[in-house]
Amino acid sequence: MTKRKSFVAALVLALLCFPPQWYPLPLRLQLTTWFGAADYRDLPASLPPGIDNAEEYCPPDPQGWRDPQTIEGVEIDASAACVADNPFAVATFVRGTNNVDSATLLKSGLTADAVEKGRDLDGDGDPDEIHIRLEVAELNGGSAVVSGPVTQYQIAPGIKPGMWVFAPKFVGMAVENFATNQARRSLRLPSPAIRVEQGDRVRITLENTHYMPHTLHLHGADHGFVDSSGEGNDGVPLTSETAVMPGDARSYELNPRQAGTMFYHCHVQPHVHVMMGLQGLFIIEENRPDNWLQTMNLGAGLVRVPSRRSQENFDREYDLHYLDLDKELSERIQRDNDPRLITRSMHREYDITDSQPDYFTLNGRSFPYTFRESLVVGEENERIKLRVVNGGGKGIALHTHGHKFTVTDRDGVRLPENSRTPQDVLWLATTQRADLALELVNDGLHAYGPGIWLFHDHQYKGITNDGIGPGGNIGAIVYSQYMSGTGWPETRGVSWDQYFTAAYYRKEIPVWEHYAPGLFSDTGTDWWMLLRILGLALALGILVAIPIGTVFRRR
Repeated sequence: MTKRKSFVAALVLALLCFPPQWYPLPLRLQLTTWFGAADYRDLPASLPPGIDNAEEYCPPDPQGWRDPQTIEGVEIDASAACVADNPFAVATFVRGTNNVDSATLLKSGLTADAVEKGRDLDGDGDPDEIHIRLEVAELNGGSAVVSGPVTQYQIAPGIKPGMWVFAPKFVGMAVENFATNQARRSLRLPSPAIRVEQGDRVRITLENTHYMPHTLHLHGADHGFVDSSGEGNDGVPLTSETAVMPGDARSYELNPRQAGTMFYHCHVQPHVHVMMGLQGLFIIEENRPDNWLQTMNLGAGLVRVPSRRSQENFDREYDLHYLDLDKELSERIQRDNDPRLITRSMHREYDITDSQPDYFTLNGRSFPYTFRESLVVGEENERIKLRVVNGGGKGIALHTHGHKFTVTDRDGVRLPENSRTPQDVLWLATTQRADLALELVNDGLHAYGPGIWLFHDHQYKGITNDGIGPGGNIGAIVYSQYMSGTGWPETRGVSWDQYFTAAYYRKEIPVWEHYAPGLFSDTGTDWWMLLRILGLALALGILVAIPIGTVFRRR
């Protein structure tokens, strides 16, 4: 009898606690007919947005790296954006690590053999023997010693996917100091844009400091299948030569005859290694007298020492490197610290045919960090050169607001004048390159006038960080009168505080809270509904427990 009473009591409790909102619509209408409409109940209160500790938009520049300066006789252009390359490294890339004094080399952070420049073979006033040394570095990888990723590099607030990069040879640690795991400022995504001159004798030595085999393939650049000693020179283990094993080194040779915007990448398991970040722009400049090139442009972006030809035809030059990252792939180097487990996970268990990109970068960062260092800044009536590569696994539809650009070169080949036309969307397939002429002429065709004009992938995944927007590869064309003295554009829209918090990209902050506080907020707890659900759960538990208990007692 007690069980029966308990069962009935639990059933009544379940009926009383069952939220009316869950009743089928016909039943709700019938109950309203019988008993009238329920009393109005206030909606739950709005929660405060919880935007705390937003990062500083534009980090300070205490060393004056943004300023124009002359180092080792090299005139280095100003960098308008708030985060600038180390000018001592820029000067050293121009002169060569073997041709600068010890103080400049020390401030550059480079080793004495990172970029060596030799003889002037054609007598035109610039070196024609170039020896570049590259290493392989891991960013945001796992460790058995500390929790969380080591050699940390954020592409956006709180977002640290695992990646690999080619890097010049640096002196000292991969991190800033002993007290932090933050990657040193020059160690970053993407792999550096490399510049050499048409006709140079170039050697690139890959010193494999990584735990996996790698090679270097010069995509689109004029090079022999074998080098001067008869060894393979194409970087393809399937056909050319064996891979460079961990701890080993190999040199690649080229004497390029054609100028243009090319590409370089690893060709060992390229569906994984290239998509992890082992790729970069490889630019062959036209031969000009006294043409001292900035051999590496770390992180791409503004070329602070442009080539002679660029100076003849353009007021500024920017390298734009687009890349997408698959979170499922990048996380695999964070789970284990055993190369055997990582190799099995990445090269046998990971299936790229089922992959979807989650993060979309411009010059190694995603919005809002793109606004720190990848702005295209110019003055009215200037002509700007953009070298663009799509290093991602999907195509991009590059769109400029307020401007139409002209494609002058595709995949390193000059286009005929009569085939060029202004456009504001450019499709770039995977690894495709294009040179663009951007004219800031306020004529209603090439440009609409000064402002802060976005440019981005017009496929909508590309402007998110793992599905949260705004994010991804959003950059901007900014006229100098819209730049503040700190290097940050003077935007006129909403506050950006929430975009500079990791919580926003963890999906913890309402996207429109700053548009109309309260109207689009998260809601607080509906305590009455919570009590109903708890009561319903208790009642259902009793209803289930009674027959189960009866069965076990009989047994």
